Amino acid sequence: MANLTIKEIENLFLQGDVSEEWIEFCRSDTRKSVQTILRRYERAQQEQKRLHTMYAYERAAVAAGRMLVAGVDEAGRGPLAGPVAVAAVILPQEAHLPRINDSKKLSVAVREELFAQIVDIAVSYHVALIDAEMIDRMNILQATRMGMYEAIAALSPAPEEVFIDAVALPKLPMPSQSIIKGDAKSASIAAASILAKVTRDHLMEQYDTEYPHYGFAKHKGYGTREHIEAIRAYGVCPLHRKSFEPIRSMLNNM
Repeated sequence: MANLTIKEIENLFLQGDVSEEWIEFCRSDTRKSVQTILRRYERAQQEQKRLHTMYAYERAAVAAGRMLVAGVDEAGRGPLAGPVAVAAVILPQEAHLPRINDSKKLSVAVREELFAQIVDIAVSYHVALIDAEMIDRMNILQATRMGMYEAIAALSPAPEEVFIDAVALPKLPMPSQSIIKGDAKSASIAAASILAKVTRDHLMEQYDTEYPHYGFAKHKGYGTREHIEAIRAYGVCPLHRKSFEPIRSMLNNM
């Protein structure tokens, strides 16, 4: 072990033929570079295990004979302005999407990269946008459900099973599962969360040019102090959800 160079050790890890005995040898090596290589390898192994686990629901569906599985998730239930975006996506079986995860856990750069990959490889996908007027009319949960039904119905081919992040859709014509924190447990739901989040963020950036006083490109419609102060200064615009607090109270007190 001591006779091996750092480059030789690194190459052995890259080849992937690594035994537990070899790892223990590396742990006992006092060279900092060896410890760095070992930590990098262990992180990569943990990520491989995480990615394998992310397809557990999809593998169970395939084992039951349902090959076309859709994931469904939303972005934008909480903001004071803008639509709620709902995405449904069917991925190829065991699609290779390194770093796939809940969109909220990813950097903007990684989300954008994964968005492009998902769009490129998806069997089918659709993003439904439910605007502020409909949200005020229906309430946010019902508007989200409507968007989910719309996004699923737009998929072609139709899915044989649907996984949804934390929302039950009892009127679907195919089997479905509502999975709590599903965007961190199912690759299909995680992919949908990325499609919804990136689509909505891009839209809010476009709206920022139409309504420049509110800072939509920065906060994406969420209730930051800057956003609320802008509402007080300039009033509401057509993108604002008038049924959401504090906007509802502000309008009632005018």
